[in-house]
Amino acid sequence: MKFSLVALATLVGTAVADLDPIVIKGSKFFYSSNNTQFYLRGVAYQQTADGNSYTDPLADATACARDVPIMKELRTNVIRTYAINASADHSACMKLLSEAGIYLISDLSDPSQSIDRSDPTWETSLYTRYTSVIDELSQYNNTIGFFAGNEVSNTVATSEASAFVKAAVRDMKKYIKQKGYRSMGVGYATADVSTIRENMADYFDCESSDESIDFWGYNIYSWCGNSSYTDSGYNTRTEEFRDYSVPVFFAEYGCNDVTPRQFTEVTALYGDTMAQVWSGGIVYMYFQETNNYGLVSVVDSTSVSTMADFKSYSKHIATADPTELSYSWLRLVGQGIPSPPSADVDLCECMYDAAGCVVADSLATSKYSKLFSTVCGYTDCGGVDRNATTGVYGAYSMCNPKQQLAFALNKYYVEQDRSASACSFAGSATTKATTSATGTCSAQMKEAGTAGTGTVTTEATATADSSSSSGTSTSSSGGAMSIHSSVTFGSFQIGAYLATALLAGVGMIAL
Repeated sequence: MKFSLVALATLVGTAVADLDPIVIKGSKFFYSSNNTQFYLRGVAYQQTADGNSYTDPLADATACARDVPIMKELRTNVIRTYAINASADHSACMKLLSEAGIYLISDLSDPSQSIDRSDPTWETSLYTRYTSVIDELSQYNNTIGFFAGNEVSNTVATSEASAFVKAAVRDMKKYIKQKGYRSMGVGYATADVSTIRENMADYFDCESSDESIDFWGYNIYSWCGNSSYTDSGYNTRTEEFRDYSVPVFFAEYGCNDVTPRQFTEVTALYGDTMAQVWSGGIVYMYFQETNNYGLVSVVDSTSVSTMADFKSYSKHIATADPTELSYSWLRLVGQGIPSPPSADVDLCECMYDAAGCVVADSLATSKYSKLFSTVCGYTDCGGVDRNATTGVYGAYSMCNPKQQLAFALNKYYVEQDRSASACSFAGSATTKATTSATGTCSAQMKEAGTAGTGTVTTEATATADSSSSSGTSTSSSGGAMSIHSSVTFGSFQIGAYLATALLAGVGMIAL
């Protein structure tokens, strides 16, 4: 079957009012105006990135005009995008989606700016990227919320990265409140990995509501072909999340081990048993690519052809009509090991401006690692270290790599009575004029201390974008944990922490 732009006429004949925003109450989604429960009938809508480049699907009005009618035919009421260009114009696509009754959940990262599981950090350049996406999409009533990470931890060895994702969740929730935006959720999309999935779900849901996720997305591909509720493990997963305190849904699903896909799991997902726990799901994916998960194949900019999977999915989603139930809402609050500090652009800039010895502008970032190793052999670099296992983080560990290196260099320089030879490092470092900290920043730096290991409790006056001379890292990694040789982590430590946290009774939900 082939669709073209003529199908758009059914959508744009008359103006349509903004969609009713979706809100979260307890463990369910609701329409804000009438408290009717909202179940996701979603489709992942983005073509796979090529390296660090990607196509923003919401910035292409022609493609949206082509695709929205097709998604509407599939009863789609939400799409998931994995990366958008926050500087692009999304108004046309978001209007088309709104007119079709379709909401959006978007990831905050992009291929070049995300929390890297092999070298995790949460710092100001990522903060700027994530907040820019929120700024752009907050203007649309059909934005439900955001994923602060997607399958960042996928083994026990990479579980430590979750501490930095959770810090991103915390800071983005705080940012939404500070900006006075309407309620939008911030969650996480997890991989279905048996060795970590339960502890991961507990970890992200513990602590206060200011620190924990607003929703939990589950990428699951265990129902293949004509499997069953039991054989797929859906029964076990459903029981595990029965008492979870925030909405849970399938952020990706649709195993393609058997082709064409039968999508018999759709009937189970939206049936009464699973609908008591799950808020629907997002099928993977709209576009046919080499991974063979597509519902449609793009013919050209104005038309597509449907795949065999389209027919199967359409058949089952057409009858998805879950019963809306009433629940007693439960919010469990606990205390866990501290998360990384909030990304504070102003504090990092203030610290850099006050430093008399900094990294030379001529030094390539590829050489930062060696310089970190050298200077941190001369002085204690605890002020930029970060350890997700112990929950110990330097006050400046959230700064970008250039700023972190400036802290370490200046600390050694001051300890050596500002001797010129202490700020040389064969031309890798240089002295500069200093600007004394004032106001809030002065108070914060005093709390951090000269070693940078103190806890900063004074609220920042702002956490806005910065374009000062200290620079902004465009990498998702880099900073002290990646280039400070004294910071090492065992592959099992975070798994041991999570298990210990459960045994210690930190208020996580026992599944």
